[in-house]
Amino acid sequence: MFKKILIANRGEIALRVIRTCREIGIKTVAVYSTADSESLHVRFADEAVCIGPPPSSESYLKMSAILAAAEITNADAIHPGYGFLSENAKFSKLCEEHGIKFIGATSDMINRMGDKASARATMKEAGVPTIPGSEGILETYEDAETLADEMKYPVMLKATAGGGGKGMRAVYNKSDLKNAWDAAKQEALACFGNDGMYMEKLIEEPRHIEIQIIGDSYGKACHLSERDCSIQRRHQKLTEEAPSPFMTTQLRKRMGDAAVKAAEFIAYEGAGTIEFLVDKHRNFYFMEMNTRIQVEHPITEQVIDYDLIYEQIKVAAGVPISGKNYFPKLHSIECRINAEDPYKDFRPSPGKITTLHVPGGHGVRVDTHVYAGYTIPPNYDSMIAKLITTAQTRKEAISKMKRALDEFVIEGIKTTIPFHRQLMDHPDYIAGNYTTAFMESFKMQPEIDK
Repeated sequence: MFKKILIANRGEIALRVIRTCREIGIKTVAVYSTADSESLHVRFADEAVCIGPPPSSESYLKMSAILAAAEITNADAIHPGYGFLSENAKFSKLCEEHGIKFIGATSDMINRMGDKASARATMKEAGVPTIPGSEGILETYEDAETLADEMKYPVMLKATAGGGGKGMRAVYNKSDLKNAWDAAKQEALACFGNDGMYMEKLIEEPRHIEIQIIGDSYGKACHLSERDCSIQRRHQKLTEEAPSPFMTTQLRKRMGDAAVKAAEFIAYEGAGTIEFLVDKHRNFYFMEMNTRIQVEHPITEQVIDYDLIYEQIKVAAGVPISGKNYFPKLHSIECRINAEDPYKDFRPSPGKITTLHVPGGHGVRVDTHVYAGYTIPPNYDSMIAKLITTAQTRKEAISKMKRALDEFVIEGIKTTIPFHRQLMDHPDYIAGNYTTAFMESFKMQPEIDK
């Protein structure tokens, strides 16, 4: 087992990893930018190293600085969390070359599954259902136009190096294809330095349902059931739940078996997520694989009583998994609390938190790195907390979430708490009747005290 782990991340996920390490007797090293000097992950780690100024490119994405921090503190492993360098093949390779264990996928695995066109081809070879689309990258606009005509509209253009909804465009008719092609390529190049595009048939009225998997270094994998991530805005998840209200026992088995098949086909090591689109007829199609821990991992932990961070560490240390699949025993919902104003098109709202009261009680979990007096920097993702409620049934989990949201007080900035409170009262959400298009028709109601 590792003696010391450096966490190459910030905020709540860094704190989450530190907590598990402390419970199992592993020393930790936090890295931080000058903007994060007062963050809780810096305070709770055994050691902390400043790696640069606020811009991510000069701190959390600066591989040389992070590796230097690991070497001067004698860390024998690096946990990348999510985002930043967590799916960076070059960084994974550099860790290996420096004799430091990267707690995540190998560089080869990231290369195979990080490129969406390559991942789709691999899954097709593995026998996992894939969305009809282009065989590899589209070389020219004319190729895209020809394929769209063959597949019939609507279609979806996707950046092969994409993520977070960047470089994606839904196209419903031929007259819009050229503008969508140009815009998607330009956005992909700006965000990823790669404007390669591929095309898929657009699945209408889809659910975004993902299967959590764990693979060990001996070629064995298991699944930890599903999460429904369909409530999204601009392809960014807002809330998730486990299990999915759309799931059936038969569909869960088919999707779980497919996810394990995919993981074992590529001999995947570590925690990962196989993401699927599921149409209204419950046909499912491979969308992408995330070769890292997910933001929404706590709801899986809650419904099967399982520490995913601990499992990541054990697998990285060479411990074999049990091989058994896990199925939900409870129902859990996660609301991402962002420093954004939902009444002004979710505009970011960085600044100083003047008052903070965190909800508690049975079945309530809050993962956060903020506190009263903490200043949220404008340089990073706006998520400041994850509120998770767990109960015997979905109805009870929703009721508990309403109560917890009412108790959650954050003053000094705007947050998405009012949005989540209205979501929990929405009849379609209560009925579990929602798709990835839910937010297109959702309208915030005026605040009661205005």
